[in-house]
Amino acid sequence: MAGVRRLEIQHSSRYLYNGPVSRSVMRLCLKPLDDDKQRLLRFNVETNPPAPLSQETDSFGNSRHVLTLNSEHHSLKISSDSAVETSPTPTLPSSLPKDAWEEIRSSRNSFRLWSFTNPSAYARPSDALQAYMEEMDLRPGDDPLESVLRLSDSIHRSFQFVPGSTSAISPIDHILKTRQGVCQDYAHVMIAIARLWGVPARYISGYLYAGSWKEVSVSYASHAWVECLLPGLDWVGFDPTNEGLAGERHVRLAVGLDYKDVSPTQGIIHGLAQSTLEVEVRVGPVDS
Repeated sequence: MAGVRRLEIQHSSRYLYNGPVSRSVMRLCLKPLDDDKQRLLRFNVETNPPAPLSQETDSFGNSRHVLTLNSEHHSLKISSDSAVETSPTPTLPSSLPKDAWEEIRSSRNSFRLWSFTNPSAYARPSDALQAYMEEMDLRPGDDPLESVLRLSDSIHRSFQFVPGSTSAISPIDHILKTRQGVCQDYAHVMIAIARLWGVPARYISGYLYAGSWKEVSVSYASHAWVECLLPGLDWVGFDPTNEGLAGERHVRLAVGLDYKDVSPTQGIIHGLAQSTLEVEVRVGPVDS
């Protein structure tokens, strides 16, 4: 199929402790999605020191692994290797049917979509968000598709991409005040506004293929964007960070309400040590 890409991803997370750790329990979200938008070709995850991993599926359909390490250690490295086949950017219609807004707003009554139309931990209304919407004249137009495309474009133009300017748990008020942030901030702002309009919106974590093999900070190769549910189109991916639709360069890792649901690694340790995290991500074409 024209536009289809086969990409492989190597993701390494290394925790360094300044003292002994007697036990680590972590929840990993590193296995790419395998669905009608993307085909998983392979996946493997290993740890050093070796630790048993149990697999589970969360309420969003994401595959997770639970790691339990019960021996003393001073570091923990988690390495995943994946390959996927991604689909090209979809061709969208010029507009949606006249009753599209009515259909969208009825989703607020859907139990399945309730969470995607209401505030979540990192994507919620605030005075700063309301002021930003008024400043940018962001309000839903006659057509939902045109409105969401315009929203994504406005967010792209409003903010400056500055790695390190926010953290994984920064509220959207931070980027709204400084006008600087990273992809997860762009996504949270777009999700919060789309939900205020009644459009079901969800957070997508994953990777972005930059055009050649790269080994860089997680801030660059790891990525986040937004999917909105639109009548007749299913979930459509919008990338406000890069001004466009999500397509064959986007590798979908997990789906959630916001970043809180899809952190690649999270957990607890037993011991008094402080930790430092080092992350490396490589994204490139599968060798033919």
